[in-house]
Amino acid sequence: MAHSYTPGLTVTDHTIVHRRRMLPLPGKILINVGDGVRSDQVVARAELPGKVFPINLANQLSVAPNEIKDYLVKKEGDVVEKDEILAENKPLIKWFKTEIRSPVTGAIESVSMVTGQVLLREPPRVLQLLAYVDGTIIETIPQQGVVVKTTCSLVQGIFGIGGETSGEIVMAVKAPDEPLTPAHFNSTMKGKVVVGGSFLSADAMKQAKTVGVAGLVVGGIHDEDLRALLGYDLGVAITGTEQVGFTLILTEGFGTIPMAAKTFKLLSTHVGRKASISGATQIRAGVIRPEIIIPHEGDVGRTAQTQREGIRLGDPVRIIRDPLFGRIGEVSALPSELTKIATESDVRVLEVKFSDGKRVVIPRTNIEVIEGA
Repeated sequence: MAHSYTPGLTVTDHTIVHRRRMLPLPGKILINVGDGVRSDQVVARAELPGKVFPINLANQLSVAPNEIKDYLVKKEGDVVEKDEILAENKPLIKWFKTEIRSPVTGAIESVSMVTGQVLLREPPRVLQLLAYVDGTIIETIPQQGVVVKTTCSLVQGIFGIGGETSGEIVMAVKAPDEPLTPAHFNSTMKGKVVVGGSFLSADAMKQAKTVGVAGLVVGGIHDEDLRALLGYDLGVAITGTEQVGFTLILTEGFGTIPMAAKTFKLLSTHVGRKASISGATQIRAGVIRPEIIIPHEGDVGRTAQTQREGIRLGDPVRIIRDPLFGRIGEVSALPSELTKIATESDVRVLEVKFSDGKRVVIPRTNIEVIEGA
């Protein structure tokens, strides 16, 4: 219990990360161990089966199921175009002729003499798996995926939406407490990862979408603005599949919260560098953090950060429960004894000191350490 605390957000200028890239179904690996890859490079490919369309030829031709082969123009395995004739009868009077046409472009997958049905399948959809980050392939999993290793700067956010993307880092504001407004955006930011300060308004998000930014990184937003952007309330499931036109990462939380000075400074030092970002977030079991990965062009010779156990005096922490959600301070005391809290549970607590000098005692599970600080 001495080391009981919530694993924290990493903010570090030098670390090594491994990203496992997996196909949703068996496919073909296009890369080898040791190969260098770029974030937009295809490393594996799979084919998703096309949609199936059943057609009851027996009913439409008014024949017995075991007779349909006599009326087929196409046979099992043939490719057909949309509106191409699949089957037809040959009446003595042409006005009574019936033609059954294909509703889709695809192939005849099967013909059943028992049910009288023909199954058409649309062409497969090719799924391409990207490397996501610049790095080196250190492992390939046959028919499944690869593992990419990269030496990088890493910033983890507290919440995000939107999928994986990449772009050059642009600082839109000059200070971590400066809000990001519509006036900050211009046409040069198209396809870029734009970094703001304390707040992102709904109007600013609309302007970002109009400009075509790849991603937004900011301290906080109002939850009602997020709801308006999405058009619905987010539940407790994983995020990352939202289609809003860009990927959004919050580094601090909900509300007007200045970006942590260390985070802002780190991102500022990498202006013009390409970053790979993901808004995927999961706060329940199997925690997933939104992230900004800035690959290093070469090994700078420093020792990469390694994770440590426990929490120490002076560690920077972020509170992750109301009513102080998102506030940042440092550990000022670590009582060893259990303390009874409002729920009447006996838990381990710690004391956090804020920049204004205020101190609060909270459960250790209500904080996360800002690693790499």
